[in-house]
Amino acid sequence: MRAFFLKLAFHLFAALPLPVAHALGAALGWLLILVPNRRRRTAETNLQLCFPEMSRGARRRRLRRNLIELGKSFTEIGALWTRGEKNMRRLARRVSGEDKLKKAIQRGKGLLLAMPHLGAWEMVNLYCSMRYPLTTMYRAPPMSQMGLLMRKARERFNARLVSADNTGLRALYKALERGEMVAILPDQVPSARSGSVFAPFFGIPAATVSAMPRLAKLTEAQIVPVITRQLPGGRGYAVRFYPPWDHYPSGDLDADVARMNTFIEERIREMPAQYLWLHRRFKRRPPGVPSPY
Repeated sequence: MRAFFLKLAFHLFAALPLPVAHALGAALGWLLILVPNRRRRTAETNLQLCFPEMSRGARRRRLRRNLIELGKSFTEIGALWTRGEKNMRRLARRVSGEDKLKKAIQRGKGLLLAMPHLGAWEMVNLYCSMRYPLTTMYRAPPMSQMGLLMRKARERFNARLVSADNTGLRALYKALERGEMVAILPDQVPSARSGSVFAPFFGIPAATVSAMPRLAKLTEAQIVPVITRQLPGGRGYAVRFYPPWDHYPSGDLDADVARMNTFIEERIREMPAQYLWLHRRFKRRPPGVPSPY
């Protein structure tokens, strides 16, 4: 029943112009603000951990803005998962730095696209897969029907989704060997069995995916970070590709992972309202340290 209503909402939002969908999303965000819920509690905990210097009132205002943006992220999915290539290109209102992306691909060593849970990361996947072969990892959601819908939407251009396990890692490596693009969510919380290290994130030791520097070392692929910002009023998106990281990886895995977290933190501080604060980023703790959730 839950999957049915989610799919119904998805199709309703898909039929709406983006400004209307975002307006409804903002209303949904206010509902999350007013009604106690697990997502709000997680976001509150994360903001308290990451911004201890802020007053309680300032953090509360930041939480409100974030939940409104979260609501808009939910209602925009219908448009992002269904519209054709021509319409999707129109939604990308401003694109900067793509010349850096093209130069990195032309090296023939493959390219690692770092896209954290910031802004409209779904738009990053679609924008890039309209132009280049793209491979990315995928974790199926609990509801199988939504998983099928998600996979179909993300792969409708030139993207390939692979499982988030060792088989998927091998597929990423093969794609880089072919000189293709691979996208990784570098702020994903890794499992205890996967290759990860604890590195500072907002000054807190956080279990961090180490696949990106490891793959870069194996293949000599360059890393290009990308952030897509939601523009106000449902006007579309601003896509920004950053310069490839120089002297990366350095050979020191801990330093490389820490550098990755520092970059993500700097971008979050620029647009904190659009980070996925409901993401339980600190659920894996160093031995002996309890989870804050």
